[in-house]
Amino acid sequence: MARQIQLMRVSTRPRRPVPGQGLLDPSVTRMRVRPADLDFYLHVNNGVYLQMMDVARSNYIADVGGFPPLREKGWYPVVAAQTVTYRRSLTLGQRFEIVTRVLGWDERVVYLEQRFERGDRLHARGLVAGRFLTRGSGERVAAPRVVELLDPGVASPELPADVAAWARAVDVAHRG
Repeated sequence: MARQIQLMRVSTRPRRPVPGQGLLDPSVTRMRVRPADLDFYLHVNNGVYLQMMDVARSNYIADVGGFPPLREKGWYPVVAAQTVTYRRSLTLGQRFEIVTRVLGWDERVVYLEQRFERGDRLHARGLVAGRFLTRGSGERVAAPRVVELLDPGVASPELPADVAAWARAVDVAHRG
């Protein structure tokens, strides 16, 4: 519940945009493991990782200055698919960073990587396929339109092979 409140706060009162931050630049969200994040085994609950990823994606949108233009268009982000690979546990009181970056996009979705890191150690890696919908109608917005709104003229890098394979496997990849 506490992370849901944090998500509401960072989405309704986002942090200031980072000057010069481009769509392909990483965004860093710093957090600390709280008691409510823990499961019975005293490490971060797997569902809480997803809530933390939501917070970090909202911070990413804030960093690129995305909230005002998205709000003006009536577009909002949703998760089409995601997966998380866990490497090491995060435990009470530990500080860590979630590094969020866009890996690329196709006609349907934007692909992001979200890495949970402590120093130079990877604790978890999330892959997210995100879509944008139009408020009211629920109509899908093509990913290139969103990219053009947020960072005009930027081209999609080629997706890493593992991400492209995952996108096909979970059936979110463009079928063109």
